[in-house]
Amino acid sequence: MKKADDSFQIEWHNNCVVIIPAQDVEKMRWDLIEPAAEIVMAPLKKTQTPMVVFDLSEVKFFGSVFLSLLLRCHKYVKTRGGELVICGPSPLARELLTVTSLDTLWAIYDSRQEAIEALSI
Repeated sequence: MKKADDSFQIEWHNNCVVIIPAQDVEKMRWDLIEPAAEIVMAPLKKTQTPMVVFDLSEVKFFGSVFLSLLLRCHKYVKTRGGELVICGPSPLARELLTVTSLDTLWAIYDSRQEAIEALSI
């Protein structure tokens, strides 16, 4: 992972922000957490009630640095009355979310479309 801004694609779908991490977030270093957080949080700060989908379909696995980023986003979104959900996790990523009990914190959807529809209600 070279730069944090190369590792995230951000899309708007009506009132939902979809954040698509690149596969190299698996190797995210602690010194990149701040730049990554700034990139990911910027669109969240543009909306009063952020509705966020993290699309993990490009990511096979991730570690504590990326989990820290997810938790940071979750905390911010919740303080603004919004919702953060996950979609498209690989079997390994889903297992990690289950083992850490984060699957009880975030709704997990198989597809991006399902996640967007759930937040659009």
